Amino acid sequence: MEVAQQMRAMAVPLQGSAVAMGFFDGVHKGHQAVIRTAVEAARRQGLAPALFTFRLPPESRIKGPRLLPTEEKHRRVAAMGVQHYMAPAFEEFRSLTPEQFVDDLLVGCFGAKVLCCGENFTFGRNKAGNVEVLEQLCAQRGLTLQVVPMQMFEGRPVSSTRIRYALLHGDVPAANAMLGAPYQIDFPVQRGKGLGHTLGFPTLNQVYPAGFQTPEEGVYITRTLVDGTWYPSATGFGRRPTVSEEGAAATCETFIPGFDGQLYGQRPVVEFYAFLEPSRKFAHLDDLTACVMNAAEKARQYFDAAPLR
Repeated sequence: MEVAQQMRAMAVPLQGSAVAMGFFDGVHKGHQAVIRTAVEAARRQGLAPALFTFRLPPESRIKGPRLLPTEEKHRRVAAMGVQHYMAPAFEEFRSLTPEQFVDDLLVGCFGAKVLCCGENFTFGRNKAGNVEVLEQLCAQRGLTLQVVPMQMFEGRPVSSTRIRYALLHGDVPAANAMLGAPYQIDFPVQRGKGLGHTLGFPTLNQVYPAGFQTPEEGVYITRTLVDGTWYPSATGFGRRPTVSEEGAAATCETFIPGFDGQLYGQRPVVEFYAFLEPSRKFAHLDDLTACVMNAAEKARQYFDAAPLR
């Protein structure tokens, strides 16, 4: 997949492209529907499947905290068949009028023939463009516009906002249903204090970067990918009230029963499946150990009932 980090002419064939448009954070089921529509339109009409999105700085509040690392976003989009991917910084194109957005960016950079977006798509300076404006601009330029209906979950539209809310409240099944895949992280493993190893449950210590959505603090059933193999695991996200000082930063620590390898600096994938209990302070370290072992056993039972693929 060709990836461009700035606005520039993409290497699309002369016949042009079908472009999916949106922020696509999380590449959830609604995003997948838009991308799939563009890929299918490209296949039918002999066009190149393409995608336009954009980048925001970590401190930005325009779209809320991130749900996916950029590399995983690329992987999922490429797996759906997208061949040309453009993600300039928001500042690079935010001042474009709706007309410039279509003419200079979509037609000029992609050779767009077909545009695909969701019902709530906005574009151009100060969000001056919406689906109705886009319909007019496409009609004037001989472009085809395909507006994809919102995908629904439990009677309401799927959205990144709803997924963030579900994660913040420990509703992992709802988040996963809307994502269309398990919620996951793959942040680099960092060195911790080694207390888990001392207590008999060595953990992978991963820290959420600034700007990423975090889940509810507590204990989760997870599974972890290490060297191509999935392992049932138990993950605790929080400030470790039993062993850390008040005000400590939240960390994500995963215990993989039976695994004792060194993964510092590596990026194992941890997928979340169920919330077990909130974080709490134990009176004794033995109680903490028992909690972790109990969570690991529940993870084993969970995946015994639903075998790992």
